[in-house]
Amino acid sequence: MTRSFAGSPLRRMARGQPTAGEAAPEERCDLCSEPLPGGHRHLVDLETGEISCACQPCGVLFDHRAAGGGHYRLIRTRPRPLEDFRLDDLGWAALGIPVDLAFFVRGGESDRVTGYYPSPMGTMRSELEFGTWQQLVEDNPVLGGLEPDVEALLANRVGGAREYWLLPLDECYRLVAVLRTRWQGFNGGDEVWEHVRRFFAELSPDAGRRAGTSGGEE
Repeated sequence: MTRSFAGSPLRRMARGQPTAGEAAPEERCDLCSEPLPGGHRHLVDLETGEISCACQPCGVLFDHRAAGGGHYRLIRTRPRPLEDFRLDDLGWAALGIPVDLAFFVRGGESDRVTGYYPSPMGTMRSELEFGTWQQLVEDNPVLGGLEPDVEALLANRVGGAREYWLLPLDECYRLVAVLRTRWQGFNGGDEVWEHVRRFFAELSPDAGRRAGTSGGEE
């Protein structure tokens, strides 16, 4: 099943991207309203998919593993490139993703895997067949350790690229925000794909530094 994600909380991150010459607004903790430093933590609401900015105390307090089964999860994973990822063109087609850029998230309670990808109508999502995902895990055992709800497999096959990452969910949302604010026309336009290229170029050398400043922990 494929459906639009246009009405989702992803729009919030898109709206939060300042335009050229516009100062970024001061960020505050969404839970206690305290001012936030750069590189702060994020929580995901498992019931709504909402990403919330969190100060360090609230991140610890509201993480459901520390709060007796609440519906928040602290995003604590680090970006990890998958250098020897095995996925040929037939395998990609079997995933049912009609474009060359997508990320995949496994739900902790349902164990279902959902793919998210850009389109002229906004970000779309498509639930993967269980057997198709299982085959991908068999070919790439590293996916067996994918952290449910807060970590994603990000696949970039745009323009012949074959780049795969295990990425924190908030970084995937950052990419979605880029797509939503820059997309033009049917195929996105040159500007959006240039920004996508920058996103991946920034990921590669700075993955460890970005994870460190965000306070993430494995």
